[in-house]
Amino acid sequence: MKNEIDSKFILQVFETIRLQGEKKGEGYFLQGIEASSDFDGYTLFLQDAQVQLSFGFHNQYHFDYEKEEHLEQFILKLKAIKPSKSD
Repeated sequence: MKNEIDSKFILQVFETIRLQGEKKGEGYFLQGIEASSDFDGYTLFLQDAQVQLSFGFHNQYHFDYEKEEHLEQFILKLKAIKPSKSD
């Protein structure tokens, strides 16, 4: 699987989790995904138990995972999260 994902999609998922998810500590949880950011908000994180996505400046992102199947399952979880109607 190519590690190419649309940056707008990442931001939409993050915002949906932030708005609709349950706040626990520094993060928000929705449908098995945690959304959080670093202390200054410049780097966003989306993660489950097996994959972490870091998203930062200039729309650069990095996936951290052990198995390709974990990444595939993670992407499916992200796609299952419906964008918020905040417009």
